[in-house]
Amino acid sequence: MTVTIAIIGRPNVGKSTLFNRLVGRRVALVDDTPGVTRDRREGAGRIADLEFRLFDTAGLEDADDDALEGRMQRQTEQAVADADIALLLIDARVGITPLDAHFARWLRREGGEAILVANKCEGSAGQAGLMDAFALGLGEPVPISAEHGEGMADLYQAIRECTERHDAMPPGDEDAETDGVIRLAVVGRPNVGKSTLINAFLGENRVLTGPEAGITRDSIEVRWHWRDQPIMLVDTAGLRRKSRITHRLERASVTDTIRTIRFAHVVILVTDANMVLERQDLAIARMVVEEGRALVLAVNKWDAASDRPAVIRMVRERLSDSLPQVRDLPWVTISALHRRGLDRVLEEVRSVYRTWNHRVPTAQLNRWLNSALERHAPPMSRGRRIRLRYVTQVRTRPPSFACFCSQPDMLPTSYVRYLVNDLRDSFDLPAVPIRFTLRRRRNPYDDQAG
Repeated sequence: MTVTIAIIGRPNVGKSTLFNRLVGRRVALVDDTPGVTRDRREGAGRIADLEFRLFDTAGLEDADDDALEGRMQRQTEQAVADADIALLLIDARVGITPLDAHFARWLRREGGEAILVANKCEGSAGQAGLMDAFALGLGEPVPISAEHGEGMADLYQAIRECTERHDAMPPGDEDAETDGVIRLAVVGRPNVGKSTLINAFLGENRVLTGPEAGITRDSIEVRWHWRDQPIMLVDTAGLRRKSRITHRLERASVTDTIRTIRFAHVVILVTDANMVLERQDLAIARMVVEEGRALVLAVNKWDAASDRPAVIRMVRERLSDSLPQVRDLPWVTISALHRRGLDRVLEEVRSVYRTWNHRVPTAQLNRWLNSALERHAPPMSRGRRIRLRYVTQVRTRPPSFACFCSQPDMLPTSYVRYLVNDLRDSFDLPAVPIRFTLRRRRNPYDDQAG
């Protein structure tokens, strides 16, 4: 199915110029006068091998509904509703305006896939506006010059990632990202009770179970509700160590499971209480965290555990030693066979899902940064103090932050770890992976300021 993209933004930021660039011919009228485009224009867009249906729209203005501008805006809103991806275009030379911020908030409320595109980034005039664009809360801006054709490779990559997420949605589930559905994958080694847990959740024998390892081959998806919470449950094939996988069919099943993890929101890792958190369990847990998914550990077959105090000690030690990057990872003892502990698991799922989606206001983040720097100043480099100037959250799922720094390559890993741990404690972000990247602010005076 062809993906549909709507180009939106305030007047005169270069929407029609970008439309012409992507369509490959001069279709839309372009002029320096704001408001030239009034109706949405449609065309077939392309970047390299990526083809899509494209809408050019009128400039977004905060206008009265009955005025011409208000009717134009309704056309733009309809284009966004009809599109799979919205490109919010800003003018990096002008910087972030109140209208940009207003419509970025509107776009976040609408949900769905959105890409922030900073136009007119040729040369150095747009660099300050590009950095400020992080504050809009739509992720990392893609710098381009629609007029000169610069940045198309970066735009290609951003659109490709969005289309892959769109294509990964199962049939009939296109709204799963916006209608509150939690995509919950159940993973683990073979024969630890994953399918039994799925059946216990559902209260019926929905998926095949048995004592034989490897019964489940395909990822099985089931829509379900728990306490008014819509959930897409996904049962998966067991994951064995690569060295033990010899059959082509099992390799395909493992690939399918890994793909399921990548597109899950929360992952329940099921482990056997009598073989708890073995090497392969920890490898799966690390993979889930590296993919940026929220993780809950379910210690199954608790009714058959031979030494429960020893199991509890082992779980705590191995989580602390092997997964320090997700402190306070929730774990629950259960018996899927006897349906014990299920509500506690799902309560933890809902809790980590909320944390995984949490957004921290930029003003609060920068107050925190100033406090963290006062408590523990960054080290010196080449005789000068490394300066951390500004931090913003660039996305959720998982919480991801960008910090602008004078010498990002020189800041020690230990200091970054201090910042991440303090950020986690200050804003109550337990159990989920946190992405914290350092960026150099491209300012011609940075080298002089040190």
